Amino acid sequence: MKASLRGMKSSRAKAFGISVLLSSAVGCAGMLAFGGGSSAAQSNFQPSLVKETKSVTFTQSNKPPIVYRKPPSSLIPEGRTLFIENCSTCHGVDAVGSSRAPNLQGLGAATIDFWVYTGRMPLADPTVQAIQKPRKFNRQQTLAIAAYVSSLAPGGPGIPSVNVAGANISQGESLFSTNCAACHTITGVGDALANNVYAPSLYGVGATQIAEAMRTGPGNMPRFGNGTLSNAQVADVVKYVLYLQKPQDPGGLSLGHVGPVTEGFVGILIGLGGLMLFGYWVGGRATR
Repeated sequence: MKASLRGMKSSRAKAFGISVLLSSAVGCAGMLAFGGGSSAAQSNFQPSLVKETKSVTFTQSNKPPIVYRKPPSSLIPEGRTLFIENCSTCHGVDAVGSSRAPNLQGLGAATIDFWVYTGRMPLADPTVQAIQKPRKFNRQQTLAIAAYVSSLAPGGPGIPSVNVAGANISQGESLFSTNCAACHTITGVGDALANNVYAPSLYGVGATQIAEAMRTGPGNMPRFGNGTLSNAQVADVVKYVLYLQKPQDPGGLSLGHVGPVTEGFVGILIGLGGLMLFGYWVGGRATR
């Protein structure tokens, strides 16, 4: 009887050891596959993008990367009315600012267009960070407000029109990782900073607003002027951010595009965990 029990225990131990080794080997392979998915996708993805970009750049070489335009002056009367009705309470009738809001004169049409068209303005509570929300004004009304404010004093960039077709997405990724990823993360999902301040997600933001943010530096964001990034470099970054909003996911589920940390966690929790449970099941059946 004792010999039989010892044999059962030995058989169970062997079965368990084999199942654990099998689970660990397969689990590690799964983690490598998950963790390396992003790098592999990029290494396979970038050459085709570079090739595509070169061909497009050749056909678009006669177009500048960014053109800055002022809103039509014919919209100034409409813009003044809208500004007085919706903005003057905080910024004053002539946009010179007050204790509740900053001076807007000399900031340029791009600054006004960004804040109004992304829905960050009007702001209900000036003591909290402005967030992107459904916009209150349509495109013409937004341009009218920008036309009025920019007519009060010279300065600041006009509203940019970005030639993303001629931009280089690989260069954009490199510039974004160097200048923007520290706050917005490399996948553009945004992140918390300090003192209840956060870098917002870049998903759902248009090319014009991305370029406006880079040139004007809204909120706590640094301003990237011509001396820091050229128009061609800004266009490259814009193209990369637009790609982030609808990236290719050849490996399957995107998992929020957070990166290998999430992928590895899924590999451990589901892949390795499931294999260990299967190993226990196989070991139990082997001792019966």
